[in-house]
Amino acid sequence: MSEEKKLTFEEAMEKLESIVEKLETGDVPLEAAIAYFQEGMSLSKVCHDKLQTVEKQMEQILAEDGEMKPFLMEEAGEE
Repeated sequence: MSEEKKLTFEEAMEKLESIVEKLETGDVPLEAAIAYFQEGMSLSKVCHDKLQTVEKQMEQILAEDGEMKPFLMEEAGEE
């Protein structure tokens, strides 16, 4: 298992935010920027995968009669 897969969601997000800050400065050499971008994409996938796992767990928890039902999140302000 890769090191990134062992990270918690929060750790991966923190690393991703750090990479974004570095890239936003614009002072990063091209080769380093590419390496940062690749690492950021990998961290983004880790975060996405972890969120999908949690969403599936929430679907199972919220199923009232044991059947899988979709868990739909409503946007704030919608009524």
